[in-house]
Amino acid sequence: MIDATQIRRGMIIVMNGQLFRVMEMQLITPGRWKAMVQTKLRNIKEGSQMEYRFRSEERVDQAYLEEVEMEFLYQQAGEYFFMNLETYETIRLEAEAIGDGVGYLMPNIVIKVEMYDGRPVGVTLPNSVDMKVITTEPSLRGATVSAVNKPATMETGIVIYVPQFIKEGDVIRVDTRENKYSERVKAK
Repeated sequence: MIDATQIRRGMIIVMNGQLFRVMEMQLITPGRWKAMVQTKLRNIKEGSQMEYRFRSEERVDQAYLEEVEMEFLYQQAGEYFFMNLETYETIRLEAEAIGDGVGYLMPNIVIKVEMYDGRPVGVTLPNSVDMKVITTEPSLRGATVSAVNKPATMETGIVIYVPQFIKEGDVIRVDTRENKYSERVKAK
C-alpha cells in the first residue's frame, strides 16, 4: 500500500479487485483544503477509462508485476503469440493488451511481457527498434537543407515520418516511446 500522493503515471494499481494503469495524474492543492490527487485510469482488462479523485490521506494498493522476457513468434486473426525464453511456454495476447506496440512487432523481437498472478496484462517494448523502409516518396531535389519530413511505411505497416534523405530499402532506428525516427542504421 502506498499513499495516494505517491501515485505516478504508468503505475498499475488495484481497485475493487481490478487492475488499472494510471494514464495521467495531477496533485491538486486548493488553498486551505486538503490536497487531492486527480487521476485518469484505464482498466487493463476491459480497456475502459475513468477519472478518479483520491484524497491525499488515502492508501492505494499498487500492483507489482513480474516482467518476463518473451520472443514474438507470429500473429493470427488479431491474436499475437509469444514464447517464454526460459520455459519455452507459448502465450497469446490480444491487440488491446499490446496497444500501440502492435506496429513494432516483428518476428523474433524480444520484449518484456508484464504478468500479474500468472496472467499477461501488458507489454514493455525495447526503447528502439530497427525497421526497414518499404515505401516512401522520393526525396525532393535541393531539399537537403529543409527540415521537412516525409511519411515512410515500415515493414510492419506503421507510418513514421523520416528526413528527406531516407529512401526505400533503408534500415532506420525508430524510438518506440515517441513513435519517431532516430537515425539511419549503417549496413553491416
